[in-house]
Amino acid sequence: CCNVGIINGLSGWSSSLDDAPADTITRRFRYDVALVSALKDLEEDIMEGLRDSELDDSVCTSGFSVMIKESCDGMGDVSEKHGGGPAVPEKAVRFSFTIMSVTLVTDDKEGEVTIFTEPKPNSELSCKPLSLTFVDESDHETLTAVLAPIVAERNAMKESRLILSIGGLPRSFRFHFRGTGYDEKMVREMEGLEASGSTYVCTLCDTTRSEASKNMVLHSITRSHEENLERYEIWRKNPYSESVDELRDRVKGVSAKPFMETQPTLDALHCDIGNATEFYKIFQDEIGEVYTKVNPSREERRSWRAALDKQLRKKLRLKPVMRMNGNYARKLMTQEAAEAVCELVPTEERREALRELMRLYLQMKPVWRATCPAKECPDQLCRYSFNSQRFADLLSSTFKYRYNG
Repeated sequence: CCNVGIINGLSGWSSSLDDAPADTITRRFRYDVALVSALKDLEEDIMEGLRDSELDDSVCTSGFSVMIKESCDGMGDVSEKHGGGPAVPEKAVRFSFTIMSVTLVTDDKEGEVTIFTEPKPNSELSCKPLSLTFVDESDHETLTAVLAPIVAERNAMKESRLILSIGGLPRSFRFHFRGTGYDEKMVREMEGLEASGSTYVCTLCDTTRSEASKNMVLHSITRSHEENLERYEIWRKNPYSESVDELRDRVKGVSAKPFMETQPTLDALHCDIGNATEFYKIFQDEIGEVYTKVNPSREERRSWRAALDKQLRKKLRLKPVMRMNGNYARKLMTQEAAEAVCELVPTEERREALRELMRLYLQMKPVWRATCPAKECPDQLCRYSFNSQRFADLLSSTFKYRYNG
C-alpha cells in the first residue's frame, strides 16, 4: 500500500495528520511507506535496468537489494520572519533518506547486478524527507524521543523483506541502511560521544588531540556503533571501580547512550572549511615568523591577523568573516591567495614551503569534491595517497612549530 499518510512523529501508527492538523512538534512518514513510495517512483528505472542487463523480468522476483543513505541535520533558524502564523521554535531538525542503488543477486554465476544507481546522489532532488521536527539538535532528550520510532522501524526493516509490485509482478526487496549524511556534531550526538570541544577529537578513532598532533599519517577507523554501546555500559557501570579520569580514558569519550547507528564521514564542505581554518592560522603564523619565536604576545598575534586580513582584502577582495564559511574557504584556498600571503612572508624558503603546501592541497581537493572521483579525476585519485603523505611530512617538518604535540 503506498498512500503516504503524514503521521504525528511522536505517536505510534494510529492517527494520520492529513485530516486535522494536530498539536505536535514533529510530523513524519512511516519509514516503510516512504520507502515504498520512493521505490514506486523508481519503477520505470528499475524495469529499464532489468532490460539493460538483459534479464528476464518475469524471473527476477526476489533478491533485490536497496542501498539507503540516511541523513539528519539541524536546520538552524527557521522562525517566521514577519507573518501572523502560530509561534514556532526557531530551530528544526530534518531526517531524510536517498535511494543510492538497487542491485539484484541472480541465481547464475554473475553474482550481483546493479539495476539502478542514483546519478546525482548529493542533489536535494534525490533526497526524500522522512521527518521534520521543531527541536534544537542540541536538545538530546527531545531529539532521541522524536527519532526513536524511526530507529525502531529501521531495525525492524533490516531483518525483513518488503514485497512490492514493480512492473506488474510482486518482487522482494531487502534494505541496507548507511547513515552517512550526518555532520560531526550530529554523529557525536547520535553515537554518544562527547561534544566537539572534547580531547577525543575524532569520531572515527580513539586518538586524543595531542596524539593526533604527533601522528599525522598512520590512522585507521576503529570506532563502531557496537563498540560505543559496549563502552557506554562500561561508563555506566564502572566495573573496575576507576576514577572519573581513568574511566573516561577507558571509554575514550563515550559518555551517553548511542541510539542510532551512523557511519561517520566528512562532507566536502566541512573538509574545505576545516582545512581553510587551519591554513588561515598557518598564514598568520608565517607572517609573524612564529617558527623563530617562543611565546608571541596576543598583541603580536592580533597584528599578524590584521595584516593578513588587510592583504586578503586588498589582493582578493576577501572580507574577513567572524566564522569560517564555505565561500570564504574556497576563495582562501587558492594559489592566488597563497601568493598574496607570500608577499608578507619575509624569507624565500618559507614562501616556497607555503606555495608547496597549497599546491599539494589543490592537487588533493578535487578528489573529495567529486561525486565519483574514479571517473572525474582518476589522475589525482592515483596520486592522492602520495600527496597526502607529502603534505603531512611537510607539516610535521617545516611547520612543526604548530604540530609538535
